Amino acid sequence: MDSLSERRRALLYIVLAASLWSTSGVLVKMLNWHPVAILAGRSLFSSLVFLVYLRRIPTHWTRWKILASAAYILTQFLFITSTKLTTAANAIFLQYTAPIYVVLLAFWFLRERPSRTDWGSMFVIFLGLLLFFGDELSADGFYGNILAVLSGVTSALMTVSLRAQKEGTPAESILIANLFTALFGFPFVLRETWTAANWLILLYLGLIQIGLASLLFAKAIKHIPALEANLVSALEPVLNPVWVFLFLGENMGPSALLGGLIVLGGVALSAIGSARAAREPAGIDS
Repeated sequence: MDSLSERRRALLYIVLAASLWSTSGVLVKMLNWHPVAILAGRSLFSSLVFLVYLRRIPTHWTRWKILASAAYILTQFLFITSTKLTTAANAIFLQYTAPIYVVLLAFWFLRERPSRTDWGSMFVIFLGLLLFFGDELSADGFYGNILAVLSGVTSALMTVSLRAQKEGTPAESILIANLFTALFGFPFVLRETWTAANWLILLYLGLIQIGLASLLFAKAIKHIPALEANLVSALEPVLNPVWVFLFLGENMGPSALLGGLIVLGGVALSAIGSARAAREPAGIDS
């Protein structure tokens, strides 16, 4: 069983990763590029982070490594496409149904059983997200909503596939995914307007917002169960509008504020449950 200090460090890494992921909204709003071009440019710089960390290009392939890479790419593609076909609120909320699928996949493939605290945290976080996005959710954009749900499934599959590599190097899967995305999407980058400001934004998005954040997540997933990592990651959609408010002045409504606080409570409940599990002789990570 992982030590308490390792689990605490892993939780901190997930919180930091979610915080960094959440900064994309305000910067993407400033970057007037095609979504695929942004994704490719970001992946190009993100690849550099993982190449420096790993100091190699993966040559040993496993089913989990390939599955995690494919799920990583699909999650980003489905989410970007869904935001074009439905509201941003629908896309984000439906993608964050991922913990439901993580419960099933983690049990089937990893034999990780959710605790009562995990179930309670999931309920609290879903309630908070419903309040957070409640005013903006709608039944419009049927196909976009379907794609958003699928992005939740692929997100869960990615998390479980990375967790399955806890004795290996999950970071290799993310490097493979970033290299493929950068190569596939680079023609879109060539069509865009190149300015110093655009490339500085992409540099941050690639090196920090995705690169460093995904590296922290890959390191953390080796020490905490897939469901817990997914639940704590729910901080991302809550923090995203905070940055937009600070830099662009877009205010949150009272229900969104209340929902955000509830999500924070659910994440805290999950973290407390993790600390308790780490002190028990037999944890859930077997």
